[in-house]
Amino acid sequence: MIVFSGTANETLARSICGYIGIPLGKCTIRPFPDGETFVKIEENVRGEDVFVVQPTSPPTNHHLMELFIMVDALRRASAKRITAVVPFYGYARQDRKDQPRVPITAKLVANLLVAAGTNRILTMDLHAQQIQGFFDIPVDHLYAAPVMYEYLKTLALPDLVVVSPDVGGLKMAHAYSQTLEAGLAIVAKRRKNASEVESIAVIGDVRNKNVLLVDDLTETAGTLTQAATLLRKKGAKRILACVSHAILTSVGVERLRKSAIDELITTDTVSRLAVPGVKITTLTVAGLLGEAIKRIHNNSSVNSLFEFKGGRTS
Repeated sequence: MIVFSGTANETLARSICGYIGIPLGKCTIRPFPDGETFVKIEENVRGEDVFVVQPTSPPTNHHLMELFIMVDALRRASAKRITAVVPFYGYARQDRKDQPRVPITAKLVANLLVAAGTNRILTMDLHAQQIQGFFDIPVDHLYAAPVMYEYLKTLALPDLVVVSPDVGGLKMAHAYSQTLEAGLAIVAKRRKNASEVESIAVIGDVRNKNVLLVDDLTETAGTLTQAATLLRKKGAKRILACVSHAILTSVGVERLRKSAIDELITTDTVSRLAVPGVKITTLTVAGLLGEAIKRIHNNSSVNSLFEFKGGRTS
C-alpha cells in the first residue's frame, strides 16, 4: 500500500505512516499563479492500494478540490484502489433540506468524491450518520470515543456527569455516560442564527458535579460556551468539553477564553495552531486511522475498532 497526503494535515498523515511502518508517498502539490492547484504523483502507483489523507478543514473548498485532483491523478496513474481518508468530512451539516431552495451539499460532496474516482471512504465522527448512505461505495466510519476514553480514564474524575449541549448530541452523550459509568444530563437550547445560540434549561442534576460536555464539532464554540455558562450557574464544579473536531474560528477562540470551560479535549483530525489562553488537550487518532488502513488493505474486519470497554460507540 501507499499513503499520500494533501496539504490539509500532513502531520497526521506522517503519524499514520509511522504507525503503519511505511514512508509517506511522494507527491508535488503547488498552486498555479492564478490559484489553480497542480498535483503530480512522484512515484509509481500502478496496481497499488492507495490511501489519500485529506480532512476538509478550512479553507474547505480548497482542500476539497485538492482531494478531487489527487484522486483523479491517482486514477489516471492506474492505482488499483483509491481510499479517501477524510478524518473530518466538511459540509456534513448540510445533510437535508431544512428550508426551501437550499442544497444538500453533503450528498453533492459524496457524488463528487465518487465521480473523481474514489473507491472507498474512511472517515471519523460524521456530524450526521446518515451521510454514510449518501455514498454508493463502501464507507468505514470510525469514532474518536475510544481515544477520548483512554485519556478521560487517566483523569479519574469523581461525581462525573456527561452533558449533551443539545438534543442532537444525546445519543453520543449517552454512549459516553455508559462507558464512563457517569450520570447524564442535557442542555436545551434555542438557535438564534448560524453562529449564536441561547441555552435555556438543564435537564438533569449537575450541582456539585464534575461535568463533561460532549460534541462532535465546534467552530464558533457558541453551543459549548453557552451551555458551560448555564451549567456553572446550576452549580457545576469542573467543566470539561470533549469535541472530536475543533475547527475554532477567531470568534470561537475568543469565546473559549472567556468561557467557564476549564479544559477542551479534542483530536488532531484537523490541523490547528496553538491557542494562548485556552487549555486544549489534543489527542492523536493516528493509531486508530492507521489500524483501520492496515485492516482495509488486508481485507480484514474493522468492526472491533468501533468497540471499547465492552461496549460500542454508537
